[in-house]
Amino acid sequence: MTDLNPAAERLDAALTRLEVALDAHLLRAGDPASLRAEITALMASRANLAEALDQSLARERELQVLADEASHALGSAIEEVRAALGEET
Repeated sequence: MTDLNPAAERLDAALTRLEVALDAHLLRAGDPASLRAEITALMASRANLAEALDQSLARERELQVLADEASHALGSAIEEVRAALGEET
């Protein structure tokens, strides 16, 4: 039984620390209805941010297509200028 006493004391101390931590957490947490309202607001905000991110990513893809087209057109124009200069000299 003497081997169990230190273990029991450690368990009792751990449970006491847990109770203190839980009490402190509940004190900080406040009203459950208020927490639910805050969570609902955070979820709505997250949904809005996700939608805005999706729109931004779609716009980025559109801009990348336009940039690729502009790059291709610029490359073609450079080749035409080089060809024209080459023919003149």
